[in-house]
Amino acid sequence: MIKEKIMKKVLFDTDIGNDIDDALALAYLLKEPECELLGITTVSGEPYKRAMLASVLCHRAGRDDIPIYVGMEGPFLGRQRQPKAYQAEKLCNWEHGEDFPQYGAVDFMRRTIRENPHEVTLIAVGPLTNVATLFKVDPEIPSLLEGLVLMCGDFAEGTQTTEWNALCDWVATAVIYNSKVKLHRSFGLNVTNKVSFERADVDKKLTGLLMAPVRDFTYKWDEFKFPAIVFHDPLAAMAVFHPEICEYKKGTVRIDTERQGSLGYSTFENDSYGFHEIAVSVDRDKFFEIYLKTVNA
Repeated sequence: MIKEKIMKKVLFDTDIGNDIDDALALAYLLKEPECELLGITTVSGEPYKRAMLASVLCHRAGRDDIPIYVGMEGPFLGRQRQPKAYQAEKLCNWEHGEDFPQYGAVDFMRRTIRENPHEVTLIAVGPLTNVATLFKVDPEIPSLLEGLVLMCGDFAEGTQTTEWNALCDWVATAVIYNSKVKLHRSFGLNVTNKVSFERADVDKKLTGLLMAPVRDFTYKWDEFKFPAIVFHDPLAAMAVFHPEICEYKKGTVRIDTERQGSLGYSTFENDSYGFHEIAVSVDRDKFFEIYLKTVNA
């Protein structure tokens, strides 16, 4: 008996252009056979350049049909912590689109979710400005999602770390964690930091068609002499299709929006009435087995 392929409808909200893991996650979604990628939205500084970077991978995958929308540039409050999309320096090396609806991301997400009620999983792997604006503009949207999957937070016991996405727009982060969604699942640094490999392994292990521009975008890792590439965002993306690679706990996440020095700081309380789920462990070997098989196919 042939197993019927079940397609999952996905929206991908990203700050591609700084850390390389956004491009690694998008490459995975473009190659995942059960992913129906309905659209990509960009967020944070230079969102138009980030849209061009996303289009590099879409074009190389033969998926110029995927809508790409430019989203919010600055946070709700506070300074812009990542004003530049540094990987855009490499756009000259790759074919890419240049015509994207400016600042139309929130309306696009709203229309797409309403046209597909209870079917869309929204994967957000950057600052949560677009998603929080969406939830504020249309408060019914959280109840219309199939799931909200985030690369956000750090839920290790005793940690004093504020995760970057949460810090970049801590007000938006608090809005998101106060919004109830059918599946509200987070992948924090306590788990994502466990899926990495050495920078020297990139050329050897990332060999698929989509990996050529991704390898090119890693030049900043050479410049800053980072010893490893961490697959934060790909873990969140893959778990939509392979949730078994992680273990989860259910409870309540709270975001600090008051204390200077702790803005965006996340805490988790394991309880029976909370509506959040956090990943607490990952099968690293299984993750890389699936990831490399998918993107290198």
